[in-house]
Amino acid sequence: MAEKHIARLTQGSIVGHLVGQTTPAIIGIYAIVSVGLTDAYFIGRVGGDALAAVSFIFPVITALSSLGVGVMVGVASVVSRLLGAGNAEQAVRRANLGIVLAMMLGLLLGLTLFLLRQPLFRLMQADDALLPLIDDYMTPYAIGFPLLLMMNGINGVLRAQGAAKRSTTILMAYALTNLVFDPILIDGAFGWQGFGIAGASYATLLGWLVGLVTGFTLLQKSQIRFSPASLGRAHWKDGTLAIFRVATPAAFSNSINPVGLSILTAFLASEGQAAVAGFGAGGRLQTFAVVPLLALSSSIGGIVGQNWGAKRFDRARSAMLGAGSFCLLYGLAAACALYFTRGWLAERFSDDPQVIAATMRYLEISVWGYAGYGLLIVCNGALNAIDRAGTTLLLSLARVLLVMVPMAWILTASMGADAIYLAELCCNLAAGAAAMVLVAWVFGLIGHGAKGHSAN
Repeated sequence: MAEKHIARLTQGSIVGHLVGQTTPAIIGIYAIVSVGLTDAYFIGRVGGDALAAVSFIFPVITALSSLGVGVMVGVASVVSRLLGAGNAEQAVRRANLGIVLAMMLGLLLGLTLFLLRQPLFRLMQADDALLPLIDDYMTPYAIGFPLLLMMNGINGVLRAQGAAKRSTTILMAYALTNLVFDPILIDGAFGWQGFGIAGASYATLLGWLVGLVTGFTLLQKSQIRFSPASLGRAHWKDGTLAIFRVATPAAFSNSINPVGLSILTAFLASEGQAAVAGFGAGGRLQTFAVVPLLALSSSIGGIVGQNWGAKRFDRARSAMLGAGSFCLLYGLAAACALYFTRGWLAERFSDDPQVIAATMRYLEISVWGYAGYGLLIVCNGALNAIDRAGTTLLLSLARVLLVMVPMAWILTASMGADAIYLAELCCNLAAGAAAMVLVAWVFGLIGHGAKGHSAN
């Protein structure tokens, strides 16, 4: 193992690393976004009941996906700090332990979901007519869930090494497989009728399987390989605690924003279907607009983690200054682009004048919070990398529970839909400012931070 090269993010240009790690991540995240769009399109062709079933399925699989992201973040955080500290052997042991823990957690959660799938969706008030469709999707999904978590565990090890291109290759393999098999397994081909909504689940499982095989192949070509022998030398208790100390709050942090948006949608329902449709259209545009910020939040962890582990706090500070500057500049540029083209964009989603007006109004107000949202998620990524995931969870909770939801609840009666858009704007600006101040203190840009932590 070439240990002198293994912590390569502690050397060279910080700006170069930011660009080199973030650019492939942008491609990977766009690939993941395409999976949801592809599923929605082909499931929509099955019929209205299938789309209604997906409305119940979506929040559940979003929450489960957040657990997968949490595992990836936990593994990447622990391994990157060990690499930066020069403890390559311990990094190998923790990396292998992380992959095995991901598999074990996937088996446990998959089995739980399989056994409780019907009571769960009955509790969510799913109609009896929809339960068979939901079951068709969730049964194979639950059985195959360990594949997703193992894929995320491997991805975390690659991210810790700064192997951004290999990480993106895994996501591309998953997305392309899903894209190819979705129409075949849902609609059928060559006279075969297909599986309907269950086909979307089968396509997802095939995507996970191809992504996992791709990831394992790339991992074996990296400097940290999967080595069962290393598990015998791993301290399972300490390693498990170190990984899940980051993974657990990171998973909850990722799931909080969708919950908050669901609450806003519920508030908005009283304003009519046009308002809800406009909010949904604006949200889809926002998803695409913030992809570079999401990519930066995923790539910053490896850079900060390795340099923090190496006690190169000056480089960690430089990375955060560069990332923060990008969030401000890109966030403003994206906001201007959507604001000035809001009419044209709204007309792409609907011919209904009320929906167009609602979409335009959403884009007039909410887009100016993109920079703040970017600062929040990038700072969260950096804090997760240095074992401050509990802090990011509190910050994310405060954003939704102390600003977003109370503001929308109080102002909706007097301001209508504008209150929802304003609540989203203000929570992003407030959270971004708070995250920026917190990171400035922790990283020693103000006060007496950057004292360092042990590389667990």
